[in-house]
Amino acid sequence: MALLAAFAGCAKPATPAAPETQPAVPTHAQPRLPTMKIYLGAETLDTELATTRREEETGMMFRTNIPDSDSMLFVLPFPQQASFWMTNCPQSLSAAYIGPDGVIEEIHHLEKNDNVPVLAGHDNIQFVLETTDGWFDRHHIGVGALIRTDRGTLAQTFFPGR
Repeated sequence: MALLAAFAGCAKPATPAAPETQPAVPTHAQPRLPTMKIYLGAETLDTELATTRREEETGMMFRTNIPDSDSMLFVLPFPQQASFWMTNCPQSLSAAYIGPDGVIEEIHHLEKNDNVPVLAGHDNIQFVLETTDGWFDRHHIGVGALIRTDRGTLAQTFFPGR
């Protein structure tokens, strides 16, 4: 049985009911999250890490004037056919859908405020990197590029011992 987990670039669609202390859907931008340096060829990004369910659900929702240097990495718990959407995101983004080995499998344009999920063409996506719209083209990073950290591959960094 295939499992489709849908994560959102700016919000996660169809989430279970949230605790009464938090609204079911985020209502404002989250503060800047902890960052980690990631390397894409000659490029280096200080990337925010969305590591909790709420951080993943909120993503870059409600953020405006996102600088070209800003990015957010979503670490999915297992390889899957990821799906991101842009509800409550007033600025378009680009998203790299990345396999467990840290190689970019797909790059997608995510249109601002679009609530239609952008489904991955592959079912082995374990990471998603969001950047400003067109960042990958402007920096000549494409499908097949390997993403690394100071600790090694994305898998070594986030899933050591697997």
